Amino acid sequence: MTILLILLGPSSLTSAEEISFEMVEPGMWTGEPYALAGNRMVFTNWYYVRAGVYSWRNADGQAVNTSKTECLGPWDAHFERGVDAPTGVRIVAEKARQMGPIIKIEKPWEQMAVTLGFVLKDGDTYRGWGPCQDKEGVTRRCYFESKDGLHWVRPNMDLVEYKGNTNNNMLPDFPSGKLGLACSDVTTCIFVDPTAPPEEKYKCVKNGRVTMAEFRSFAQKYPDRWEHRALRKDAGFIYALHGYTSPDAIHWKRMPEPLTIEHTDTQVTGYYDPKLKKYVIYTRHYYVGPTAPNAPDDPKRMGWLSEAHGSGRRSIGRTESDRFDSFPVSKLIVIPRIDMSPSALLYTMCYTTIPGAPDHHLMFPSIWDTRDDSTHLEMLSSHDGKVWQWVPGGALMETSSFGEFDGGCIFWHPNLIELANGDWVLPYSGYLYPHKYPRGAWRFGPGYALWPKGRLIGIRADELGEFSTVSIMAPGRRLRINAVTKRAGSILVGVAKRNGTFWQGNSFDDAIPSIGDHHYTPVRWKTGEDMNFDPEDPICLRFKLDRATIYGIQFE
Repeated sequence: MTILLILLGPSSLTSAEEISFEMVEPGMWTGEPYALAGNRMVFTNWYYVRAGVYSWRNADGQAVNTSKTECLGPWDAHFERGVDAPTGVRIVAEKARQMGPIIKIEKPWEQMAVTLGFVLKDGDTYRGWGPCQDKEGVTRRCYFESKDGLHWVRPNMDLVEYKGNTNNNMLPDFPSGKLGLACSDVTTCIFVDPTAPPEEKYKCVKNGRVTMAEFRSFAQKYPDRWEHRALRKDAGFIYALHGYTSPDAIHWKRMPEPLTIEHTDTQVTGYYDPKLKKYVIYTRHYYVGPTAPNAPDDPKRMGWLSEAHGSGRRSIGRTESDRFDSFPVSKLIVIPRIDMSPSALLYTMCYTTIPGAPDHHLMFPSIWDTRDDSTHLEMLSSHDGKVWQWVPGGALMETSSFGEFDGGCIFWHPNLIELANGDWVLPYSGYLYPHKYPRGAWRFGPGYALWPKGRLIGIRADELGEFSTVSIMAPGRRLRINAVTKRAGSILVGVAKRNGTFWQGNSFDDAIPSIGDHHYTPVRWKTGEDMNFDPEDPICLRFKLDRATIYGIQFE
């Protein structure tokens, strides 16, 4: 363990330079410059944008901020913004286009329903997993592949017999919960673990159940890894969170013990965070208060009485661990916004990251409103997966017209993926009827929420605006921009040192304006495309926007 020791003697230190910091581990410092995990920066929040400096100055131009010696009248000092002060800009999220069904019903085992509950771009192949339901109402797990993310095929897995034939895409031992549940059948998270041996390369987290005997043994062994709300006395079972490993994401082995025992039904998602060096899992949680200690005994009381009475609001929880085989019980991290309907619940969280930027964390929660049994899509962003902010813009997508495959309710699934043409798509399952409508005749199918050219979220100036990024260690010397301007608008980009002064040849005066529609096209200056900075020094990028929106930048 590293120790930071500062000794302050009786003589009092007179300046910061006299303080000695020794044995400081790499990564302990905070602040600029930042590092990017990928080669992209997308402005999903203000994390990569400087808040800006400022100064109050006297008539001689001297900075007099908080001065105790300057005695000035109410108008004798003037306010001066720094060159990096953001002005005239705001973050905007774009509405999604609806696309689907992207897989048509063709096989007898999918006559009632077929969907993609999870999509993973694995190398050059898009891989999808999801349930299929035949006309008898029997649900089976199925596997799909695609080379472009648009046209899906059903590989012959030759693993499961269906009516005397194994020529199908069914999986025998895919992690599952109770079949027949609306969302448990379509929400499974698979991720690649870069630290694992080949036989455990793929990981999966899934909600499930344990017996009373298993619960008692687990609770005695791990008193801090369970909570009472897992005990669903009304339904007659006990919820648990399970982990699985696989060498190929086809054949799975369940961990010998639950990861936790808690009430986390429906969607759970997980990933390995290389920055934290930890496994992270997001769960369904509940925003609900404790029972009064002097409440009368109720033998019928169940672990989830508050939800049954309508006071518990479905929300989002989080847990992390440096080991995949054990986690603490998840803690509540995101609740419905105070400006939402009082009947709005966060039904699923749909965690994912920005394509090409694994350190840009997003959630696409399905907002379910119990006042009319409706669903719609909103978005949350985070720079570290811990601190989350609601992205302004409200509903990014809603159900289609009655009669469409997604005209009843919609639930979104990981992952946000990039197609060959640059479009971003997010898988979803569209249902013919509302969520709690009688399900004897229900149907569901797969769709995409589509953002053309990856224009999901960005920084916009309705008229004139400016901002500067924090300083970063740039992962490339050339810059490409994904942006749009009005016909009378433009974007200027400057490359500056950490103090805001431009590198020679890359000032606003040297910049060639970007005008029109640019999908990751090169940013140019009079000297060319090179940003002309010292590669050992950090840079910050300064932007002048005139009626323009920047959706992302990419280094090369």
